[in-house]
Amino acid sequence: MKMVTAIIKPFKLDDVRQSLSDIGVQGVTVTEVKGFGRQKGHTELYRGAEYVVDFLPKMKLELAIDDGLLDQVIEAITSKANTGKIGDGKIFVSDIEQAIRIRTGESGPEAL
Repeated sequence: MKMVTAIIKPFKLDDVRQSLSDIGVQGVTVTEVKGFGRQKGHTELYRGAEYVVDFLPKMKLELAIDDGLLDQVIEAITSKANTGKIGDGKIFVSDIEQAIRIRTGESGPEAL
């Protein structure tokens, strides 16, 4: 089992969610987050005053998946979240030792 964490641009969320649904991903946790990477924020002009926006809005997706879906999930996220511009995001993959469904007590891949 794997935990896939993806940080993407907010306007790409619907496309990514639909793509994940199409390949059979049953659950995704989405959180609104703010951060910056190489783009280091940007400056904006508001009522004649310039100010720096250090943290940009992003969406954090967390998916617990079976090992067999990993390549498809990575492809689905990268293809739909890619704009070709700086700040498209990142994908992190880590191992899950154990998963337990609270309602039924199922564990392992069956709990996903």
